[in-house]
Amino acid sequence: MASNLPMPADEAGELPVETELALRQVLQDVLGLSDERVSELDEDSGLFGDLPELDSMAVAGLLTELEDRLDILIEDDEVDGDMLGTFGGLLDFLVAKRSEKAAQASRDS
Repeated sequence: MASNLPMPADEAGELPVETELALRQVLQDVLGLSDERVSELDEDSGLFGDLPELDSMAVAGLLTELEDRLDILIEDDEVDGDMLGTFGGLLDFLVAKRSEKAAQASRDS
């Protein structure tokens, strides 16, 4: 079920859009949210503590699936209330992680 999204050459352009689409799909797949609920999420939409489906047990599954689909590694010490508090906060975190990975890959090549 997990598929890695390609890293775009222009990380400032397509990266946030692809990451947002992946995040919405993971929220739908892991939490069982409807198309309508997922499409209504905006930057300020609450996640942990606001979505009954996203309890402490679901967090591990959500983060694991995000790691798999986005080909990133989320360290335990990076997981906090700011990161999981809102859709926008989680999206910003994921875009930053993917950008860091792309920057590291370009330095290594």
